[in-house]
Amino acid sequence: MQTRLADWARDADFGREADEILRRCTHCGFCLSACPTYQVLGDELDGPRGRIYQMKLVLEGVGPTDKTLLHLDRCLTCHACETVCPSGVKYGALVDIGRKAVEDRVRRPLRERLFRSALRRAMAPPWFGMLYRIARVMRPVLPAALKSRIIPARAAGSAPSDPQHHARQVLMLASCVQPAMMPSIDAATRRVLDSVGFGTRYASGSGCCGAINFHLDAQDAARDQMRANIDAWLPLLESGKVEAIVVNASGCGGMLKDYARHLQHDPVYAERAARLVPYVKDIAELLAPMAAEIRAAMRRTSGRCAFHPPCTLQHWQGLRPLTERLLGELGFELQPFEESHLCCGSAGTYSITQPVLATSLRDRKIEAIQAAHANRIVSANVGCICHLQGGTDMPVRHWIEDVDEAVRG
Repeated sequence: MQTRLADWARDADFGREADEILRRCTHCGFCLSACPTYQVLGDELDGPRGRIYQMKLVLEGVGPTDKTLLHLDRCLTCHACETVCPSGVKYGALVDIGRKAVEDRVRRPLRERLFRSALRRAMAPPWFGMLYRIARVMRPVLPAALKSRIIPARAAGSAPSDPQHHARQVLMLASCVQPAMMPSIDAATRRVLDSVGFGTRYASGSGCCGAINFHLDAQDAARDQMRANIDAWLPLLESGKVEAIVVNASGCGGMLKDYARHLQHDPVYAERAARLVPYVKDIAELLAPMAAEIRAAMRRTSGRCAFHPPCTLQHWQGLRPLTERLLGELGFELQPFEESHLCCGSAGTYSITQPVLATSLRDRKIEAIQAAHANRIVSANVGCICHLQGGTDMPVRHWIEDVDEAVRG
């Protein structure tokens, strides 16, 4: 694709990066088959090729409009288009640049700005935990649309008695929305890790990975969170006190593995972020070498289920094959279903900011899974789990919860 970027973009770091990405695109259209919003809406402007063209125009100096903002907002940032692109177009990096360029030039309506700002703050600690607990109490009287977003509490169970006695230690994320929504996931993770000789700990000074702020137009605030986490984690990792950051929410894992890209132009943190990323391990990556040991300790098998691979696991991190292989080795009877490559509509805060599209994608996903005759759904991201559970009576859980229960009998 030929480009003629405007002066304000051509001479900036983000402009040079965008120009390189744009020039890779050949307009082939392979991406359309993988794009969830194009599948639902059938509008070229709501597919990757159309969005790329709109971002190109903005970077070339054509003023964006409210419609430009709308079409970029409708993008789930699932990266499915990258998986199928024969030219290697880094659409995810481009849409981050394009959204910032449009946000700087199109002012959202006041009501929308206030909503997004309030949502950012409500999903940060300590507010999120308190608000979610209140919502659970009020769940019986909430409207159906809100009730479906509030998942009943699950007992977390006991914590490992003394995780610090293990020679091998790993970090887990603190100040995440997951412990407030589903504390059973972290508890199960800690118990399974304990059973194979890993102690778990949290780093003082660390917090949210930054994904929520990044989703909601606060990229600078998100980068501040990234820097704080690097400062908290890197000394522990490089001193050998812990050997990895283990992540059981693939959305957070995808964000952490993108730290080097998001901070690549930071004169202080670019190199530090690049050093951090290799330490980030999805829970499946950490446990895969120990599959036989875990299977031997399991008192029962998990049986038939559908594995919903989150976009952040399969398209961002490329870990779907490893995870499915691990689950197979652990005795999960995975039932294949149609369109497993398409997003379920959760996508961070997308299910809140784009509820109509998100619900359509969720119902489409559940219909495909039900056709596979599985008795439950397992996944690897808390957002997907909550979103899917809001649309079905079929149990939806993190696969690590199933492993934990099988080990404990």
